[in-house]
Order: sequence, then structure tokens, then C-alpha cells
Amino acid sequence: MKFKTFPGGVHPPEEKELSEDCAFEHMPAPSMVVLPLSQHLGKQAKPLVEKRATVAQGQVIAEADGFISAPVHSPIAGTVKSIGRESNSSGYMKEALVIIPAEAKDGEEIPAPIMMPPLNPETVTVEEIRARVKAAGIVGQGGAAFPTFVKLTPPEGKTIDTVILNGCECEPYLTRDDRFMLERPDAIISGLKLIMRALGVQRGVIGIESNKPQSIAAMEKAVRGQEGLSVVTLQTKYPQGAEKMLIKAVNGREVPPGHLPLDVGVVIQNIGTAVAIHDAVAKGEPSISAAVTVTGRGIRNPKNLIIPVGTPISDVIAFCGGMTEDAAKVVVGGPMMGVAQYDLNAPIMKATSGIVVLTHAEVRKQEETACLRCGKCIDACPLHLMPTRLARLAQLNMVEEAERLSITVCMECGSCAFTCPANIPLVQWLRLGKQRVIHLQRNRKSTAA
Repeated sequence: MKFKTFPGGVHPPEEKELSEDCAFEHMPAPSMVVLPLSQHLGKQAKPLVEKRATVAQGQVIAEADGFISAPVHSPIAGTVKSIGRESNSSGYMKEALVIIPAEAKDGEEIPAPIMMPPLNPETVTVEEIRARVKAAGIVGQGGAAFPTFVKLTPPEGKTIDTVILNGCECEPYLTRDDRFMLERPDAIISGLKLIMRALGVQRGVIGIESNKPQSIAAMEKAVRGQEGLSVVTLQTKYPQGAEKMLIKAVNGREVPPGHLPLDVGVVIQNIGTAVAIHDAVAKGEPSISAAVTVTGRGIRNPKNLIIPVGTPISDVIAFCGGMTEDAAKVVVGGPMMGVAQYDLNAPIMKATSGIVVLTHAEVRKQEETACLRCGKCIDACPLHLMPTRLARLAQLNMVEEAERLSITVCMECGSCAFTCPANIPLVQWLRLGKQRVIHLQRNRKSTAA
């Protein structure tokens, strides 16, 4: 059978068998949580509490600062130990609140959890959906952590006709979306309907890669008899779950460079985001936990976990039995686009999807050689760029030429580096080139102003 897909892409080893049969487990609260004020794209949240303040589980401890921002809630009842710069899984130190859990003492009570009143998903209004998603602090679970409220509030003049739920989970190793589709299909459908109602859309599509037959069957059963909802099976290929690739495969539409999915009438949300929206509306739950796959050949007991936001990575690894003797690298996210960690005290954040522990054999360094001009990176690039050319321009600091050849379009998926026989670190050079171009563009704007 020929499945829908997009031109380009690569086929890295899937490695999903390590955790795909592991049902979700709830990890207990840790001895400390570290809550970055910026767990989302946009402006960081403003703290509402001070050091030594007592907080309840679910309490808003930092409010959104501007339209593209999101509030932060405490996942535990406890006391604010400190407010300052802490290690972060992004690789940078960021402002964060550190909270230690409350202990019951004579004559004192632990604050009761603060939950929002449940709403009926069948009768809730558009305004109530948007307000609840904003108040719950929900951010996109697909990687960029864009505040979901913003996606549900498109600008005037933009017509949306399709909502696509991303169930591809194309990154190797990760299986948490797969488990959501197997364990909570009804919540996914409820969340999809709420997204569609908020946007005034009649068509909802769930895109799933062909390597998840059980999830496809579960979601097809869930949409049966549901008007306007359908499941589309897509070819298993990386990066099938990227927004532009997914739209091309499902709708046949191409998002022009510099534009967004809503410019072609589409809004994309992740499977996990749909579940979070359902839980916020139907249960009144704020975004205080993350669904995370902990996997890799360097972890003793791979698991899919529901983890309190702010839990140190080291605690999660310990909960999974620790690392094997030949463990070499810890990556937050998937191995293609994730971030290697230098400090395992960094916390789990709202959009953390995976912790992958790789062995020495899996991360062996290969010697870089000169470019062979074979063109494999060009064939693999899903955005039809010229990776080696752009990487060379970045090396030579030829910023304006890199800008002309659309280096900022690159989404850093890693397909080019994966397929390069010369082992050139293309993604790193492209990332550096993008930063230089963005800096140039900002200087132009400031000069023009």
C-alpha cells in the first residue's frame, strides 16, 4: 500500500520497540521541583510569589507576560526555596522558581490543591475554551512549546478550514504519543473537537505513521460515526511530523517560506496537546505534568511516564533503574532534534517529550572528511535547501549570501547530517548561520527605526 508523504526525508532506525509496550506510569513527586519561568516560546512568565512563600498544588506562581506567553503552576504543595538562574534542558541557565514539598506538621495543614471548575466539553463556548486553555498554561507538545491559546486565537482575516492532529511521532525512540492513542483515544477526540470548536472548523484529521498499526486501529474506532473526523495513515519517514511536511502529506498544500500553517488554512496540534486541552476543560487540570518517554539502550528500565513538571532529570533516570555501565549521552527530546545534557539537575518542562540515554556504541564519533559533492543532503532536505552550500557560507561568515539562499527556512531537523557520508556537522553550521542572519536582520530593523 502506498501511503501519503512528502518529498525528501530519511529513514533512521526506529528503536521504538524499547518502550512501545510500556503503559504510562505516574511518577511520584520529587524532593524538589525547578520551574523555569520560560517553558514556552515567547516572553517568560512573571513570578507572583516570593522566597519562603507557601504554595498549593495547581496554584499560579507566575503569570503570562504578554500575548505570546503562558502562566506557570506549581505541581506540588510546598515552599518556595529560591528564585534565580538554574540549569535548563535547553542548554542555557534560565530564571526559575525552586519549590520543596510541604511536610505535615502539628497544628499545620498542607494547602489543598487548587483546581479549575470542570466544564462540559459538549456545551462549552468558544470564549470559555480559549480562556481555559490560557489559564491552564497549555503549550504545544510537539517541540516548540508555542502557547496553545495563541494558536486557538487566529488573527482576523485568516480562514482556517482544517485541524490536523500530529500523531506521527517520527522521532526515533519516542513512544508517548503512541501510548496516548492506545490508552486515551476518547480524550484525544474530545480535545480535537474542542480545538475545532474554538477555531470554527468542520474538518479534523489525525495523521499517524504506518508503523503504529494498533494506534491507527484505536483512533479509527474512536472517530467512527464522528462527523468531519478522519484518520490518515502516512508513510513512516522522518520528519513526517514536521508541520510543513504533515500539511503537504495530508492536504497537498505547501506553506511558503516565512509563512505559517494558518496562511494555508490549517492549524496543527500534537496528540498530547489535545489530551491536555481535554483535561483542562473536562477536569479543570492545569499544565503541571509532562508525558515523557524514558528510553534508549543506556537506561535499565525504559518507561513511559507522567512526571510532575520541574522534576530533575536525575530523579527520572533513577526512577527507571539508573543508567547502564556503557551509557554515554543523555538527550532530552529525540535523537534527531533533541539537546544533549551537560547537567542532569536540569528539570522536566511542560513540553518535554523524551529522555533518551544512548550508549558509547550509538554515539561513536566518526571522522569528518571533505564534502564529496554527492548531493545526498539536498535529496534528503524536506525543505529543498542546499545544506552543504549553506553550511559553507556559515563557515565563511558570508551572512548575506546565506540569507539570500534562505538559511532561516531550515528547521534543523538533522536529515542532512544523518545522510552525509562525509560526517560534516551540517546542523551545527546551519544553526550558527541562522543566528548570524537573524542578528543581521535585527540590526537592519533597529537602524531603519
